[in-house]
Amino acid sequence: MKKWTLSILAIGVVATRCAAQAPLKSPWDAHPVAPAEAPWTCPPAPKLPHDFATNSYYIDAKYSVIDPIPKKRYEDSVAGIDNFSVTVVKAADTWQTKGSRAAASCTVALLASAAQRKTLTGQMGGNQAFYVQGWNLGSWAVAWLKVRGSGVASADDEKAILRWLVKLAEDNRGYYEEKMRSAKRPNDADNNHRYWAGFAIAAAGIAANDRQLFQWGMNAYKHGVSQIRDDGTLPLEMARGQRALHYHLYALAPLVLLADFGEANGLDLYAEHDYAIRRLVAVCIQGLQDPSFFRKQTGIAQITTPGIQAGDIGWAQAWLRRFPDPEIAKLLVQAPWLNYTSWGGLPPP
Repeated sequence: MKKWTLSILAIGVVATRCAAQAPLKSPWDAHPVAPAEAPWTCPPAPKLPHDFATNSYYIDAKYSVIDPIPKKRYEDSVAGIDNFSVTVVKAADTWQTKGSRAAASCTVALLASAAQRKTLTGQMGGNQAFYVQGWNLGSWAVAWLKVRGSGVASADDEKAILRWLVKLAEDNRGYYEEKMRSAKRPNDADNNHRYWAGFAIAAAGIAANDRQLFQWGMNAYKHGVSQIRDDGTLPLEMARGQRALHYHLYALAPLVLLADFGEANGLDLYAEHDYAIRRLVAVCIQGLQDPSFFRKQTGIAQITTPGIQAGDIGWAQAWLRRFPDPEIAKLLVQAPWLNYTSWGGLPPP
């Protein structure tokens, strides 16, 4: 009887270890794509920077007032990188939606070229440069996750792309960890920037099957939802004055997508802190429908966009799979499109 008990325990230990070593998955892995010969024109790979420097364009203590002159300088500095990311994620989404092998090959070729140039892995000049590094890492890592099942990448291209994504993720993680160690008061390692970094770093972790990077992203989620107050608000985003509603929506998106990454790998992040994320969703949806709550809380009218944009509501596609809600569904269909470059184009199906 004891031998049987020991055997059963041994099998259980082996099974647990095997489960722990299972390859990391993305939400797109659950939706295989049927290849097709749909045409796709791939542009030449651009020359992108190894070192990068840029600056913020906010001029007030709340980071809510934009100065148009530094904003134009910033836009000019990132134009080439942003255009590249738009091209990459569009090609990856064309593989996902149309099965175009040509589009998948284009995605791989562009990412491999950027990897060869070691794009954005050099000296980052200023906080804003690290933000740009992280936002684009998210775009590129998700684009790779979308096409990695296409079979078009050579072994050498895959190795180069994954090595580059990991380097970007480690550098970006290092920026936030230094802030976390040295700061005496809340900073960008506590607010939406950390959630976006977590999303990008977790995506790179899934791509490279790097559990340390993946876990860093999961921890960024846990940190974020631990800050959600009883009324659903985030204190550091509420401090953004006339952009408080905008930054709540901006913070919510990577948190939902991180929870989706977790769920794809058997983690129920939605349940963290007694489903705190549901309170944040509720206050954001309320704000989209009527921003008066945020106006009252901040004492200032909120800056809003005409209509509902992808960045406001695209996260809801993943959310509604888990938590059906007719009010959220109504808002989702009002967005003219759902692709948003910083989360890699179209959200998880």
